[in-house]
Amino acid sequence: MTYEEAVSYIESVPKFTSKNEPGNTVELMERLGRPERGMKIIHVAGTNGKGSVCAFLSAMLVAGGKKTGLFTSPHLVKINERFQINEVPVSDQEFLEAYEEVWAAIQAMMADGFAHPAYFEILFAMGMVIFQKRGVEYLVMETGLGGRLDATNTVEHPIAVIITSISLDHTEYLGDTVAKIAWEKAGIIKAGVPVIYDASDESAREVICSAAQKMGAPALGLSCFLYQICGKTDKSIDFKLNVGYYEHRVFTVPYPADYQAENASLALLAMEVIDPRHGISHEKRAEALKTARWPGRMETVLPGVIVDGAHNADGVREFVRTLMDVEDGRRVVLLFSAVADKNYERMIGTICRTGKLAEVVVTQINGSRVVPAEKLAEVFSKYTQVPVSAVKDVGEAFAEAHRKRENGLLFCVGSLYLVGEIKAIIEEKYK
Repeated sequence: MTYEEAVSYIESVPKFTSKNEPGNTVELMERLGRPERGMKIIHVAGTNGKGSVCAFLSAMLVAGGKKTGLFTSPHLVKINERFQINEVPVSDQEFLEAYEEVWAAIQAMMADGFAHPAYFEILFAMGMVIFQKRGVEYLVMETGLGGRLDATNTVEHPIAVIITSISLDHTEYLGDTVAKIAWEKAGIIKAGVPVIYDASDESAREVICSAAQKMGAPALGLSCFLYQICGKTDKSIDFKLNVGYYEHRVFTVPYPADYQAENASLALLAMEVIDPRHGISHEKRAEALKTARWPGRMETVLPGVIVDGAHNADGVREFVRTLMDVEDGRRVVLLFSAVADKNYERMIGTICRTGKLAEVVVTQINGSRVVPAEKLAEVFSKYTQVPVSAVKDVGEAFAEAHRKRENGLLFCVGSLYLVGEIKAIIEEKYK
């Protein structure tokens, strides 16, 4: 079997199987010899910010000389991005070898009457095999969907649990209130394991604290009063975290979005649990944050071109906060797309109400959840009087939006799938 054949099979899995009960993942992991055991695992859940928090943590651990694995989703361009060791995606050969080992276990499972693992279950199992073989000491691991029933929640003894900001997303699976979604996310809390969480939403805070108390898990919440933004450019933010070891010290993150100061603060608080004796110094932590990169989140990919994976109402609200910082009179063009299970009309209305847009180009992400470009254009026309163009092909849409940008800014927003396609296009045609 080749790497390409393995990827093709994995990508086809959603067509013939669905998410299973956690017991099915446990069975798969048992047959693989529980490869996750022996690693120091930091488990991260939440609606928005999971990937950024994971990236900040990984960067700090690597800066401290720790062999660090990073398991995240989704990937933007290549599936290997989901498995990184010391911030480098694994090779095609490592990917293939892990797939072959996991596939052998799957075949044995099915022969004994167990269900075929779902897409994310397979990738989770492959990741644990890869990280074990490479001798990873620390593993920073992001949940897929939710938390309580997520494949990653079969990990038995993480050293820390982090829950990032929680808002309404995937409501058809997780519940229709923040409290219900918080309950699902809080399902990753383990007995006695410290919990670091975003405390900005009262209903989420109450649910997380209650779950932590029941599990005898120490809980540390990050409120908006604990960190303070003290400087900002169009490429970075300076902030202070007024807690213990970090008191009065200034940190910088290489992003223009305010929410990255919050995400970095969560990661810094988690480091106090992971490394309480400060073997990784303040200076190393600060330098790691300053140089950390998390693709697709307010990322400048070309001069004047910024991609942001905001794909739900809360994510778009945070994007809008950044958009409002753009100086008046500067030309702003938006390239937008979304998938059908998102409340894209609400997202569009929120963006249009800023009054910052000079022109809009909409495109479509093909697949089972496609929203036709023409439909998105109709929605935009309800909320704005600026010109709106519908271009079905993503490459052609990007080229048109890039041309319309002139000397201003182009923001590409609405879907991580859109971000991934644009990054691939830029890699091929613009660099």
